[in-house]
Amino acid sequence: MGKPGPKRTLSEDAIVAAALEVLDERGADAVSVRSIAARVGIAPNAVYTYFPDKAAVLRAVVDRLIGEQSLAVLAGDEPWQDRIRTVALGLRSSLLRHPGAATLLMSAPMDGPRALEFGERLLDVLSEAGFTPEDAARLSYALIVYILGAIALEAAEVDPSRPAPPEEERIALRRNGFAKVPADTFPRTAAAAEVMARYVSTEQFLWGLDRVLGRATIPS
Repeated sequence: MGKPGPKRTLSEDAIVAAALEVLDERGADAVSVRSIAARVGIAPNAVYTYFPDKAAVLRAVVDRLIGEQSLAVLAGDEPWQDRIRTVALGLRSSLLRHPGAATLLMSAPMDGPRALEFGERLLDVLSEAGFTPEDAARLSYALIVYILGAIALEAAEVDPSRPAPPEEERIALRRNGFAKVPADTFPRTAAAAEVMARYVSTEQFLWGLDRVLGRATIPS
């Protein structure tokens, strides 16, 4: 018989929680096996009892954040578009509380149990709406790319070590930035500055989401 592996004194959830704390306090660059271990008071090599490497921990962090959003609304009685909007807004709110982690969304595969559950429930909604299995899968992907991509771009503009500031404060910062754009060199950008300043607004997030949903045609 082989030697028994290292004794488990914590849990995967404790390791993930520690990684999320480091992300929230110091940003993604500060996350390492050593910093995670220090947070929970174990030797660095003990982390490998729970996860094979740092990348696996970060994937679990992404999965945990996605799981913070209740999916019960997707099984509700509201119109299918409204259910998707509600879940999308919930994800945006939840993830912007952890901007350092939100930027991981586009760099870590969504293959954890909570992410898979989210994808399955989304396919349920689209199937119930009347989409073919192929179209439901295509639209599900388009929605996930838009929702998570928009959130990640918003998060990239804020300090990763603190929750995103209030929306109007972020818009004001962008407005000040666009005010410095020379109108003679970039006339279209200068003319659209107010709209572009509001790219980080709930209004813009829903505007884009509604365009994705609105162009989705259910076969007759």
